[in-house]
Amino acid sequence: MAVKCTSCKKDTEEYISFKCPQCGRELFRCLDCRHISAAYVCPKCGFRGP
Repeated sequence: MAVKCTSCKKDTEEYISFKCPQCGRELFRCLDCRHISAAYVCPKCGFRGP
């Protein structure tokens, strides 16, 4: 199943998922963005993370 990376917005099938620390929404990051610790913004609450 492909998902959209929360950081780079690209569709990916290789990803990690985690919950937003503020609101609990499930977020996805591709392995590249995870590796470089790319910033992300939760689309639900606006929380910004590394």
